[in-house]
Amino acid sequence: MRFKGLDLNLLVVFDALMETRSVTRAAERIGLTQPATSAALRRLRDYFDNEIVVAVGKRMHPTPFAEGLHPQIQLALRGVERAISTPTAFDPATSSRRFRIIGSDYIMVAVLVPLIERFSRTAPGIRLEIMQPTEHSANELEAGKADLLVTPEPFLATWHPHEVLFEEEQVVVGWAENPIFSKGLTVEDFYAAGHVTVAFGANRTPAFADSALSRMGRKRLVEVTVSSFASAPWFIEGTPRLAVLHERLVRQIARRFNLAWARLPFAFPRMQEMMQFHESRADDAGLTWLRQQMQEIAAEAA
Repeated sequence: MRFKGLDLNLLVVFDALMETRSVTRAAERIGLTQPATSAALRRLRDYFDNEIVVAVGKRMHPTPFAEGLHPQIQLALRGVERAISTPTAFDPATSSRRFRIIGSDYIMVAVLVPLIERFSRTAPGIRLEIMQPTEHSANELEAGKADLLVTPEPFLATWHPHEVLFEEEQVVVGWAENPIFSKGLTVEDFYAAGHVTVAFGANRTPAFADSALSRMGRKRLVEVTVSSFASAPWFIEGTPRLAVLHERLVRQIARRFNLAWARLPFAFPRMQEMMQFHESRADDAGLTWLRQQMQEIAAEAA
């Protein structure tokens, strides 16, 4: 199909090139041969009178023109994808739909692992693609790269609808042989210890607990910062270090590591874990079903 002289299939190639920065990987993603993808790139260059991508060393880099064009092309392609992949009726027992969810490894442990176990019995064709949160998560939801963003309430985008998934307490976790747990954790113990914190993305956005603690004004001695919750226990076990993590996660990891946990020795806000989706997906029957399934799993684990 052509629009104003442009073969619209070339836009799929354009998107793949921008995402992968590689002719070879773009070809693999869209199911074309490498020569066919190279030919499509030449046609894109001719149509737009722009190089689109240029080789720098072993990697392709987009031109400023292509960088500016990509968000618009991507939004159009995602709109078409939603239109053809979202039937008015949704049958999870027979559907082969793939859902893309942005969520931390904490959400994987607390909700998504038991969710996939449920799907193996009730919706065997459903597939999940789980993406780690970054500072660009809201933009990925906006661009249609993700179907659902699961994040604490302070990190939501303000312009799309959202629902509560569950509420959660934060707890202090440390090595089981650390004597402060047997004698009773105090505020002084908490601030005297070294800490492990969690931060996401290139901008090192702190996790909910670490963000809330920093706003309380009293500084902690941060000895290690990791990029995932699952990494924290490796820097805690066998040391006097502490971390503040989600209670549901701690219940799981305490069984696999020699860890103990306690309530925080001061008042601390409860976390609301939210699910956010693009406003254009409000009537998506499949996405509505997915959110309901996640809420049921979260309630069972409470």
